[in-house]
Amino acid sequence: MTNPPSSADPRAPRVPTAELLRWRDKALEICDEADRLALAGFRRDVRVSTKPDRSLVTEVDQLIEHTIRARLEAEFTGCGIVGEEEGTERAGASVCWYVDPIDGTHNFVRGVPIFATLLAAAVDGELQLAVVSAPALRERWMAWRGGGAWRGVGREATRIAVSSVGTIEESQLLYGSRTEDMRSGAMPGLDATLAEAWRERGFGDFWGYMLVAEGAAEAMIETGAHPWDWAAPLVIVEEAGGRFTTVTGERAIDGASAVATNGQIHEELLQRLRVRR
Repeated sequence: MTNPPSSADPRAPRVPTAELLRWRDKALEICDEADRLALAGFRRDVRVSTKPDRSLVTEVDQLIEHTIRARLEAEFTGCGIVGEEEGTERAGASVCWYVDPIDGTHNFVRGVPIFATLLAAAVDGELQLAVVSAPALRERWMAWRGGGAWRGVGREATRIAVSSVGTIEESQLLYGSRTEDMRSGAMPGLDATLAEAWRERGFGDFWGYMLVAEGAAEAMIETGAHPWDWAAPLVIVEEAGGRFTTVTGERAIDGASAVATNGQIHEELLQRLRVRR
């Protein structure tokens, strides 16, 4: 089913375009169901518990992930699945899906409409497809290798692209949690960099990455998330023309940090973040 990977570009499609589009359509169908479940529980009295890392999980998170896993296993027999709530299955499978049932659970619990279901598919370790569905915002983003990044679905879908801003001083910089980012020790230059930017705002979770992909901001900076948080944003940012790395420059979703940019300011931003000034 897979095409030989390109040695020139590791991000080249690894399955035929027609197959990627079939995966995209299945992912959209799955997100339709996830959206219904999320909205049925949003701003309702749902059961909330605290995980060992002190993050929150609701019965809606668990229900959505269980539903998504069942659909994926039915549609993609033998696929690997990496999910936030139920862990990893068949990690060595050629095709692997990343599942975040509700990215922004704390927002969901407090009635803030910035939350989304994140789905991404990888082939032989290289991410190929992503869908981010934010039902309370009535927004959806998607991307697939070679097909670009899009906001909306069907005839209403619009292709999106990162901005062309070329300096930190002209940039809008977004971040997840300044306290956590500074406490991590990975970004000693964060405060000075934010102070030098045109504008800075704390738009956390998936939304910061989508704003970069749309060209509404130039960078999203974050620490402490997980592969299921970063898999879908990486595909969408890259297909929109941007870059996604750790603060030390590795193109990865399993590092301790993530820096997504329009590409124009990427190297300078990494340098500034790593040096206390």
